[in-house]
Amino acid sequence: MENNKNISKHILPTSSNLLGLCFVILTFIKLSKIANETIIDESIGSLIILFLISSILSYISMRAGKKAEFYEKIADFIFLSGLSILTLVSLVIIFEVM
Repeated sequence: MENNKNISKHILPTSSNLLGLCFVILTFIKLSKIANETIIDESIGSLIILFLISSILSYISMRAGKKAEFYEKIADFIFLSGLSILTLVSLVIIFEVM
């Protein structure tokens, strides 16, 4: 069944890029010792997991037949959740530095 929306082809590369960005942010925080609290580290760690799951599900939805739309909806929800959390964590990092 052909999916009319077919947003998985957009979620997969974007989610993968944000996964890499989270690794860079985590490395930067660890090396510069900006955050003494572990809540930012844990948040970035959870974002890594969310973007990884989103990438995997969007890939599965491109390969799946009948349940493609189901996997795509889940990948979309997880991706948007991760994007929202990443925005909040970035704001916390910005205002903690200043």
